[in-house]
Amino acid sequence: MTDHELPELPYDYDALEPAISEQVVTWHHDTHHQGYVDGLNSAEKTLEENRESGDFSSSGAAMENVTHNGSGHYLHTLFWENMSPDGGGEPEGDLADRIEEDFGSYEAWKGEFEAAASGAGGWALLVYDPVAKQLRNLKVDRHDLHALWGAHPILACDVWEHSYYYDYGPDRGEFIDGFFDVVNWDKAAEEYEKCLDHFE
Repeated sequence: MTDHELPELPYDYDALEPAISEQVVTWHHDTHHQGYVDGLNSAEKTLEENRESGDFSSSGAAMENVTHNGSGHYLHTLFWENMSPDGGGEPEGDLADRIEEDFGSYEAWKGEFEAAASGAGGWALLVYDPVAKQLRNLKVDRHDLHALWGAHPILACDVWEHSYYYDYGPDRGEFIDGFFDVVNWDKAAEEYEKCLDHFE
């Protein structure tokens, strides 16, 4: 079994200010994200011990913890990389062309993504759907409810309250605006290119 580890941030804790404060990044990364890493490691250890002992009475709960904490860990890792102190603006190149092709325009994509972020109980995701071979926005609750099998996230916005309440109070819309001020389109484009290499 491989132990999962909390990845280091690709920038300083205060680098995303004023969009996201140093305090929120510290709590969010060091406490919340670490909790998902710890939960994933614990669940995988339980499953390993159950296989060895032949007692699977706790395996169902452990498998649920794998999907919850694993999805939390993976999406948070992408979330940190999806932001940059040099971010903002709009996508360019192949990703911009594909957004226009699949959504009609950048403005149409952004409006739909913001609707997902406003209504989600967890995440707004831009994903590549390898079955339909198109980009989609997903409104995901928790970390794994209403996900789409096989879809590969290329842009993740965390809208759990711990992401924004300290900075913005109940005004999630202002936080979403702040996210777009620091969005790292280069990372999203990199993830999109990976999808093309693997699925098209």
